[in-house]
Amino acid sequence: MLFSKFERLVARRYLKAKRKEGFISVITGFAFTGIALGVATLIIVMSVMNGFRHELLSRILGINGHIGLMSPLGYPFNNYQQAVKELAEMEHIQIVIPMIENQLLVSAGKAAEGAMVRGISKADMLKKTILKDGVRNVDMKDFEKDNVIMGVRLARKMGVVPGDKITLISPNGKVTAFGTVPRMKSYQVIGTFDLGMYEYDANYIFMPLDTAQTYFGLKGAVTNIDVTLDDEKVLTPVRRSIEQSVGAGAYVYDWKQSNAAFFNAIDVERNVMFLILTLIILVAAFNIITGLIMLVKDKGRDIAVLRTMGATKGMIMRIFFMDGAFIGVVGTSLGLVLGLLFCHNIESIRQGLQQLLGQDLFSAEIYFLSKLPAKVDTFEVAMVVGISLLLSFLATLYPAYRAAKFDPVEALRYE
Repeated sequence: MLFSKFERLVARRYLKAKRKEGFISVITGFAFTGIALGVATLIIVMSVMNGFRHELLSRILGINGHIGLMSPLGYPFNNYQQAVKELAEMEHIQIVIPMIENQLLVSAGKAAEGAMVRGISKADMLKKTILKDGVRNVDMKDFEKDNVIMGVRLARKMGVVPGDKITLISPNGKVTAFGTVPRMKSYQVIGTFDLGMYEYDANYIFMPLDTAQTYFGLKGAVTNIDVTLDDEKVLTPVRRSIEQSVGAGAYVYDWKQSNAAFFNAIDVERNVMFLILTLIILVAAFNIITGLIMLVKDKGRDIAVLRTMGATKGMIMRIFFMDGAFIGVVGTSLGLVLGLLFCHNIESIRQGLQQLLGQDLFSAEIYFLSKLPAKVDTFEVAMVVGISLLLSFLATLYPAYRAAKFDPVEALRYE
C-alpha cells in the first residue's frame, strides 16, 4: 500500500486538533472552506457562462440561419424562388427561408414603438422549432392576410392584447406631387410569441410573406434569404460554395460575422473569470501551507519521538502529506457537489432570491435572456477539480519536507 496503517493513524490524529491547537484548526478550516468555495464558485461561473453562450447561440440560430444572403446594393431579390430552389439542393443545407425584413414604427392607441417587421411564410415559420414553440395560443391557420404576431414584451410595452389592431408606419412611403407620404396600414394582432430572448421579444413582429410584399411594395420579391445547415462544422465550406454559386449577385454573411463582437466579449469574459476565480483556490492552497507549517512546529516534539522510535523521514513526510491532501480532496469534493447542485437549481435559486430581496437579479433588458442558464461542461468540471487537487497536493510538499527534515535532537533539547 502507498500509506501504511501507522501513517494513516498518526495523520488522522494530527487532523483532530486539541484545545490548545485551536488556532491551527481555524486555519485548517479556512483552507478547507476556501477550496470548497473556490471550486464551487468556479464551476458555477463557468457553467453560467457556457449556458449563456449556448442559449444565445441556440436562439440566434433558431430564429436566424447559419448563413444569410442579401443584395449588395440593397435591392430586393426578384428571382428568389429559383435561388431558394438551387440553395435547397446543395449539400448540408437543411432549411432555406426567403423573407422580408424592415424597420418601421408601430402605433397602438397613444403608444408608439420602433420595431422590426419580418415577413415570412406560415410554412417556413413552422420549420423553425424555436419559432413554432414560442408562439403563444395562436392558431397558425389564422396567420394570413392582414394578421400579425407580436413579441410578447413589445405587446406588453404597448398595452396590446390579441385581437387588438396596430398601425404600421414605414418612412419609405409613396412619392406623390406633394412629397413622400409615409406608408400606413392597420393589422390585427392574433397572438404573441415568447422566444426567451429580449432582443426578439421586445422588437419583432411577424407577418405573412405575401402581406409584407404588398405592404413594402415588393410584389414577388424578398430582401433576405436565410440558410440553416444540418451541421455547424461545415459552415465555412458551405458558405464558400454559396459565394461561388451566387457570385456578385448577393452579399453572403454568416452568424459569426453578425455576432462576432458579442460572442468574442463573452469568450474573453469567460477566460478572465476563470483566471480570477482560480486565484481563490490558490489562496486556499496557501492556507494549507500555513496551517501545515504551524502544525509541524507545534508537533516538533512528537516528530522527534517518532524519529527516535524508528520512523523514517519518508514516513514523517507521508504523514503530513496525507493531512494536507485530505483537506484538498474533501474540500474539492464538497465544492464539486455544491457547484453541481447550484447549477442544476440555479433558476429556482434566482427566483427565490428575487422574492427575498425584491429586486430583479437577471434583467432580460440587460442580459438578453429571460432565464438564468447554466450548462455544465464535464471536461471543464474535471479541469477545475484537477487544478484544485494539484494545487492542494503541491501546497503540502514544502511543509511535509520540513517535517521530514526536522532534527529530533534539537527538538528534544529545547522542549
